[in-house]
Amino acid sequence: MIRSLDDLSRSLGYRFQDVALLQEAVTHRSAGSRNNERLEFLGDAVLGYVIAEALYMQFPAAREGQLSRLRASLVKRETLAAIARDLALGDYLSLGSGELKSGGFRRESILADALEAIFGAIVLDAGFTTCHDTIRRLFAARLGGLSADDEQKDPKTRLQEHLQSRKLELPVYSVQEVTGKAHNQQFIIECRVEDMQCSSQGRGSNRRRAEQAAAEAMLAQLETESGDG
Repeated sequence: MIRSLDDLSRSLGYRFQDVALLQEAVTHRSAGSRNNERLEFLGDAVLGYVIAEALYMQFPAAREGQLSRLRASLVKRETLAAIARDLALGDYLSLGSGELKSGGFRRESILADALEAIFGAIVLDAGFTTCHDTIRRLFAARLGGLSADDEQKDPKTRLQEHLQSRKLELPVYSVQEVTGKAHNQQFIIECRVEDMQCSSQGRGSNRRRAEQAAAEAMLAQLETESGDG
């Protein structure tokens, strides 16, 4: 049985003037033509801006690439679904019979979309400022736990941030050679940065590892050139 939307409003910390908007926000497309897809579109845009602004203010020394990575970590499906679970949002969803039987109320994509739709509904019901404050409140703990200097970033991510900070095109990775039998292959990957007319190579037991090795080599190359300068 679907719980009362009053309980959801209390969890959100916002009471809707037009409850029909909240009902629409928790209605999946499988449940009818009046569903949350359009509200999700609106909420996604608002969420992206609010999080970008929060990160811009919180990390004044962070580069564009770092800010982009942090924003992506906060607005990705997994994070939104986790917040939706904190709100017990699955208990309030209106789903078609097929989605209901297949456990749609637990599915990350459905939970994340519904949360974004709720943000869209709040904008329409009360305006941007109220929605902004609601988003900041729901994301407060996650924003507070972020660091612009994540030492666990992989080489490809670090290279991307480095190039973005210098307004350069992103690297292009290409397979140069694959040797060995299927169960014991070795990949050689080239990493090329066209704007700087430089390239590097990496080797690994699969394409991903070879790309990371090539990115690591490129970073070392760029750091050496920077030091020489």
